[in-house]
Amino acid sequence: MSKLQSARFSTVRFPARLAAAGLAAAMCVTAPASAFAQGLEKLSIVVFGAPSLGAFLPPIIKAQKLDEKQGLSITFDERTPDAYTAQFNSGEYQLGGSAALLTVGLADLRGVKVTYLFNLFDFWGAVVTSRPDVQTLKDLEGKELAAAKGTTNYVMFDWLARQHGVDTSKIAVVNTATPGLVGYALADRAAAVQLWEPGYTSLRAKKPSIRTLDLKIQESWKKFSGTSDIPYLGVAAHTAWAEKNRHLVPKLYAAYKEAAAYIAANPDEAVKLIAPKANADDQKALADLIRANDRLGLNVRWAAQSAKEINAVYEAGKSIGFLPGTPSAATIHDGGGK
Repeated sequence: MSKLQSARFSTVRFPARLAAAGLAAAMCVTAPASAFAQGLEKLSIVVFGAPSLGAFLPPIIKAQKLDEKQGLSITFDERTPDAYTAQFNSGEYQLGGSAALLTVGLADLRGVKVTYLFNLFDFWGAVVTSRPDVQTLKDLEGKELAAAKGTTNYVMFDWLARQHGVDTSKIAVVNTATPGLVGYALADRAAAVQLWEPGYTSLRAKKPSIRTLDLKIQESWKKFSGTSDIPYLGVAAHTAWAEKNRHLVPKLYAAYKEAAAYIAANPDEAVKLIAPKANADDQKALADLIRANDRLGLNVRWAAQSAKEINAVYEAGKSIGFLPGTPSAATIHDGGGK
């Protein structure tokens, strides 16, 4: 072979050898990643769509891959509140990430065996108004109140109002879906609006002049229960699933717990994931909400660690006829100790 032929041979074959080596290297890199993905436990969790408390943590879990860190691959499926309840209670979804505590208790009393795994947010709610003739909760009697009547937040408002001597049967409730509450308040279409976070912060950013009636939440709750925390919304599962998959429950808890820690430590970055389409002012308001945490109530803890408080919430629901009895002890998951 001539020197020229030898040079041409080297020029042609050397890149080919490089390509082969590169392909082999790529196979070495991608094969373990594929194997890792195949080894993840797949979970499907139904949640409320944004804006809602149930939509706060899922985007953080996925963006930071906190589920994969725990050996899980979680799919979060967003639904309206009515669809959420129907699909979770029917067992179509074994896990619910927008599980309001009183709704869990009611499902149990209706024969749906479910358990509250862990808490995510404590209760906070508000009544707002622009009307000069509504200065106290008592002033709502004989007037229209826009509210999402089927929600646990409204039920807790009903309980609180009665603690102040309000006859809630005299309030004409205009029932609307959760996303419509801010619109009602902005348009002043009812004497007052009952809502909670993150809708409240969004409303105040758009209409700073709106007034908030004092519900005296902590004062009333402390007097009734002797406790300060009000477990409100968390993650629930069908009892059979929880018993069969006890090894997965701590992993699920750890993913949510780390997401909550990330939000608390990085509020400005977190809101860009939670509300990516919100404008700068709304994102700043959400970041401030996270920093204060007084209204957001982010408080991730095992249900078993709040058994006393959960039973107090059940008693509040019973006292106004929302719960027809006492939910079973099995609705409070025993994971995580006490």
